[in-house]
Amino acid sequence: MTEQTFVLPDVGEGLTEAEIVQWRVAPGDSVAVNDVIVEIETAKSLVELPSPYSGTVGELLASEGSTVEVGAPIITIGSSDAAAPAPAEPVTVPEPSDPGGAVLVGYGTGGAVSSRRRKPAERPVKASVGVVAKPPIRKLARDLGVDLSAVTPSGPAGEVTRDDVVKHAEQASVFRNIETPAWGEVREETIPVPAPAAPAPVADAREESIPVRGVRKATANAMTSSAYSAPHVSVWVDVDASRTMELVKRLKASPDFADVKISPLLIMARAVIWALRRTPMINAAWVDTEDGAQISVRHYVNLGIAAATPRGLLVPNIKDAQAMNTRELAKALESLTLTAREGKTSPADQTGGTFTITNIGVFGVDAGTPIINPGEAGIIALGAIRQKPWVVDGEVRPRWVTTVSGSFDHRVVDGDGISRFIADVASVLEEPALLLD
Repeated sequence: MTEQTFVLPDVGEGLTEAEIVQWRVAPGDSVAVNDVIVEIETAKSLVELPSPYSGTVGELLASEGSTVEVGAPIITIGSSDAAAPAPAEPVTVPEPSDPGGAVLVGYGTGGAVSSRRRKPAERPVKASVGVVAKPPIRKLARDLGVDLSAVTPSGPAGEVTRDDVVKHAEQASVFRNIETPAWGEVREETIPVPAPAAPAPVADAREESIPVRGVRKATANAMTSSAYSAPHVSVWVDVDASRTMELVKRLKASPDFADVKISPLLIMARAVIWALRRTPMINAAWVDTEDGAQISVRHYVNLGIAAATPRGLLVPNIKDAQAMNTRELAKALESLTLTAREGKTSPADQTGGTFTITNIGVFGVDAGTPIINPGEAGIIALGAIRQKPWVVDGEVRPRWVTTVSGSFDHRVVDGDGISRFIADVASVLEEPALLLD
């Protein structure tokens, strides 16, 4: 028996350590090359590690929830070097009525036959035999409580896609817990009301300690660095977004956008790209070099979208957003958001951003002073859009009003550029027809 030791690799993002989230195998399981054996969490994403060896799992050297450094051993896998035994003399296959049952020719019926490969540990997961779906899709289905065998596939060759699982989960949530029970035979019954129980004593539950690691650790380091290195200046303006809301309504009704999620964030993204073209210094960054400080001005837009996920704050970005039309941008926003919620955002999608939007309005917040993402010169926040009284042509009317706020690196851009940028974004939200120029 030859035993191989698998060490934690660098998955290509400058990884120094990772947390063991979930083992997909147990000691004694048989694995083949490229079988997923463990799920790890790095500072940027969840990653499934495949096995580089085939054989039998020996020992799990790191427990779930532990943090392991790159290069440290995490699992041993043994492979047999012994030659296969020579087959026995052929024997006659018994009839079906034989108590021994059917057997393979050459091995006889001499008692119970034990497998040379140990059976993997059983897991309480509902089987989906015959369903064609990739491992990430199967994990998403488990997380959402979806039975893959009940999902109608739309992918090639009958493959279940991510959209299939999400749509099935949304449909199931609508009908969940609305089953109407039949009337019972008993017309009336009396249920005794127990005396209120005394609250159970809580021991040392007034505080808890949560280890800072993974995404939370990376976010804390990035925000601290930005807050104490870039002098932030914040501005905000109230906006009549009624025409933006009208445009969103028309796009939702358009057949060209029938399969795309449309929201005010899409118009906000288009407005930001338009305004960045008019004030390029907002799309720049302060860079310290050995020869002194420099300002790097990017003539492209990798638009970051701050996303709140169960793992913490992620800021994936849409590469070359300035080259996209409205439909392409809508599709990119939808894909980015869904991938972030699943925790499957790749490290490449979280690097290289040039400007960030944070949609705090979805939480009912009007405005804020967000911290700039490192490597950028600004971040803008879209507040909640509410109906408020607004003066139009000397008359007070109900209008859809929002607040646009932002923070900017005062080393890179001056007050006039910041004000012009915010005003440009507000102008597009007030009159989206400006995007036609």
